[in-house]
Amino acid sequence: MQRTTRVFIVPGLGNSGPAHWQSYFERENPAFTRILQQQWDAPHCADWVATVEAALADKALADVVLVGHSLGCVTIAHWANAHGHRIKGAFLVAPSDVETAHYAAFPTTGFGPMPTQRLPFASLLVASTTDEWVTFERAQAFANAWGSTLVNIGPAGHINAASGHGDWPAGLALLREWTARLG
Repeated sequence: MQRTTRVFIVPGLGNSGPAHWQSYFERENPAFTRILQQQWDAPHCADWVATVEAALADKALADVVLVGHSLGCVTIAHWANAHGHRIKGAFLVAPSDVETAHYAAFPTTGFGPMPTQRLPFASLLVASTTDEWVTFERAQAFANAWGSTLVNIGPAGHINAASGHGDWPAGLALLREWTARLG
């Protein structure tokens, strides 16, 4: 019997609105589940990590793929460091760099310093060369530290609805191809 991959969406700061590619992925794939945080606009890292852990409780973790964006990617890395679970993989898009001055304007607690431990599962990090939330060099450093395969999609901003990546069919195709390669 073939096992089914369970996909969990892990949005970033402010959640992903209806025009965001994460919302599109979820609408197009009824088997995708969004992990809902209690506080989207003033998040606390420990709370977000605990919510991810609770959402995955009693799941066959070997069949789980997490799809993170921005602060959601950082949350996934913190969750992996805290719990060490081996999931099928994580698809990490535009991880924000919580160590930059850019974050000083946002009420986030406990996300820094950036986690740099190797992830205990396969991961693919998709980055842009013009992301205002992370330099490409820092995205490369995160990919190296986490053991992620890096995909550079060029000048694509923060890879969200504001940067023209509403439904982002190329991203969904990349996710499907990568997940299929994981077996």
